[in-house]
Amino acid sequence: MAHLRFKALEQVFNRKPVEVKAPATKASEYFGMYVFDKPKMKKYLSKEAYQAVELAIDKGICIDRKMADQVAAGMKAWALEMGATHYTHWFHPLTEGTAEKHDAFAEPAGNGSVIESFTGKLLVQQEPDASSFPSGGIRSTFEARGYTAWDLSSPAFILDQTLCIPTIFLSYTGEMLDNKAPLLKALHAVDQAAVAVCQYFDKDVQKVYSFLGWEQEYFLIDQSLYLARPDLMLTERTLMGHDSAKNQQLEDQYFGSIPERVLAFMQELEYEAWKLGIPAKTRHNEVAPNQFEIAPVYEECNLAVDHNLLIMSIMRRVAKKHHFQVLLHEKPFKGVNGSGKHNNWSLGTDTGVNLLSPSKNPKGNLLFLTFCVNVLKAVHNNDDILKASIVSAGNAHRLGANEAPPAIVSAFLGEQISKMLDEIEQKVTGSKLSADDKTALKLDIGRIPEILLDNTDRNRTSPFAFTGNRFEFRAVGSSANCAPAMTALNAAVAQQLTIFKKDVDALIKKGIKKDDAILQILARYISESKAIRFDGNGYSEEWKKEAKRRGLNTEGAVPVLNKVWASPKAARLFGETKVYSHKELEARAEIRQEIYMKKIQIESRVLGDLAMNHIVPVAVDYQTSLIENIKAMKDIFSEKEFKELSAKRIELVKEVNGHISTIKSKVSEMIEARKVANKIEDVNEMAMAYYEKVVPFFEEIRYHIDKLELIVDNEKWPLPKYRELLFIR
Repeated sequence: MAHLRFKALEQVFNRKPVEVKAPATKASEYFGMYVFDKPKMKKYLSKEAYQAVELAIDKGICIDRKMADQVAAGMKAWALEMGATHYTHWFHPLTEGTAEKHDAFAEPAGNGSVIESFTGKLLVQQEPDASSFPSGGIRSTFEARGYTAWDLSSPAFILDQTLCIPTIFLSYTGEMLDNKAPLLKALHAVDQAAVAVCQYFDKDVQKVYSFLGWEQEYFLIDQSLYLARPDLMLTERTLMGHDSAKNQQLEDQYFGSIPERVLAFMQELEYEAWKLGIPAKTRHNEVAPNQFEIAPVYEECNLAVDHNLLIMSIMRRVAKKHHFQVLLHEKPFKGVNGSGKHNNWSLGTDTGVNLLSPSKNPKGNLLFLTFCVNVLKAVHNNDDILKASIVSAGNAHRLGANEAPPAIVSAFLGEQISKMLDEIEQKVTGSKLSADDKTALKLDIGRIPEILLDNTDRNRTSPFAFTGNRFEFRAVGSSANCAPAMTALNAAVAQQLTIFKKDVDALIKKGIKKDDAILQILARYISESKAIRFDGNGYSEEWKKEAKRRGLNTEGAVPVLNKVWASPKAARLFGETKVYSHKELEARAEIRQEIYMKKIQIESRVLGDLAMNHIVPVAVDYQTSLIENIKAMKDIFSEKEFKELSAKRIELVKEVNGHISTIKSKVSEMIEARKVANKIEDVNEMAMAYYEKVVPFFEEIRYHIDKLELIVDNEKWPLPKYRELLFIR
């Protein structure tokens, strides 16, 4: 292994930036060239087919078989013209990634010839092999039949000569087996609920869209160094490795220039993203060494989720051309920043109003306050569900460490906005407002834009932060599909807006004026949700105690949080919003437990293998060389000189032996703990056993391996070290 390490380093030192050529002079000339968007639909579809697709996208009206055939014919003509040879239904299974089964357009036509065929039936529905997908209690393997169904709201695209049709994935009996279908339901729910509330302010509002702007953080590691680290290959994180003498303490990475090889990778990544209609806008270094970020401009939520999954796929593909490996794990390296995927979320109307952006007049600001306060109330009521939507084995390492938000959901508003809400709470009571009170309140509400102009607050320890015209859900992990987090958030807001509408209407029926009724309910919500607001240091021990006192969910164990999906509270939220059935929620809880358990199981196996087959033999070999040296000294020096000169070496032998012995005993204990856990039949109990009985061994074993790394001869150490992984680019 040591030979492999130094061979890898030699290869890295000889790397040169890969030459990258832009597809055209201007991005506008090739942006979306591989997307079957509306301009291409107009060109390749008949007028009636195009109108049918538009109505389906905008109004949710189903397309009949005749129209589907017409759309399929036009889509096929475009795809063949672009060089596509296959088609596939592209969907989001419950494995965080995407899945596809490719079929050729070419079909036998008799006499040894073929024709290109693609019908409406194939466009609308396919039956991929579902046996390999987690059952989640919905179906057994022997009856694992699933169907993909076309999602018209997300355009088809071409990737690697394959026409990809975005779809949802359903079981034979109709249950959702993917992440896209529930997201679409949650978006529909928040649309309906938000429109009903917007009608208080503007009767012209007919539709409300959920918008998402994700920020994708990632690490880039040279391919050769990556292949020399079995833990990175199999788990995407380093299970051992001592801190580099220099890591990120100088914080000079973020503001430094982008390394040449990395810049070439970024350029090609952007070109490929633009071809697929992904509006990549920002690229930069991140805080940790060899950590970077790509971010697009805002898009409609469903499309943004698709684009994020696409970008993760493209990143891996492009990275290989540049002899890099992309690491999307939330915490691939101990002691430096982990990687997140900040989800910037907002709501907007079909009249062009951002519902989370202050206005220039009191009426517009009351609309803003209505949605802002209801979002806070939704987060307060569902903090455990929101946290359950983002936890994973990988994200558990990141949350609460090195600038990542803590594993406690709180909302940051900034001092000035918080003060504004407190004033409303204090001034608005159950009684009618006086004319003077109304005037004063109207003036205060009218000041919101001016307040925000000077709002320079920023709290990076907050998992849910208001940033001027949106909320930033910072707790989402870098490897995650954004859909579960966005499904939970939009469903929670939809439920809360529905409750708000009922509460306001009840007061109006009692004869209270609309604006007064809105303000009274908002004041009550501000008071009821105050516990979720926190502008201080989320890392402090004081906040953990305070959060618990406030009644917030402070649980950090992934298996415990996974069970939230199957809780009565989750059933009520997702049932009222028609997003998940109880059966589907139970399935997701089970699947998440299985994935967690299996990831920990894999990490445990890899750690045991590396410790016993790579680290211990090297340490024993080094120990032997020390002993031989001591023996040679005894032959050369007098007894007195020998005792003086060999004392430190003998201590070193004992120290090495102590680490070796502890590693061997702890690995054996870990294996036994794993064997016990594997015999547990209940998936919840098994996941908890892995969390409580297996995971603690990881740090214990790592501690001794990392100590050996500082002792053993560098020429003998088998694995690339942190200084090599993080600083060679």
